[in-house]
Amino acid sequence: MKYTFDIVGVSPVLHFFNHEQENLQKPQSQGVEYLGTQICTLDAFLASVESVPDTGNWHLDKVVDTVIEFWLNNAETIQYWKTRLQDAGEDNLLVARLADIKSLQAEFESLLGKN
Repeated sequence: MKYTFDIVGVSPVLHFFNHEQENLQKPQSQGVEYLGTQICTLDAFLASVESVPDTGNWHLDKVVDTVIEFWLNNAETIQYWKTRLQDAGEDNLLVARLADIKSLQAEFESLLGKN
């Protein structure tokens, strides 16, 4: 299974929490998770990966490798989001998306009404 990891934005803690609670109530793709952290470090995102529900679909070693690869290859993007998080203040989280490629593609297609 191939995974993707990307930082998608900054969100107020309460908004992120409410979003996650709403997602628990509706059926959704098992292969897409949103992670939030208050600090922009590799260690913080690796720790947040541990919070991903163990549904048996995630290969943790590959997920960790994907996050590390993103971190090593995207220094400018990481610096940009680190600055945005600092600008937003302490009541905000940096949000990232972790997904297996096929589930992410299915999610995008459903948003476009192709399913």
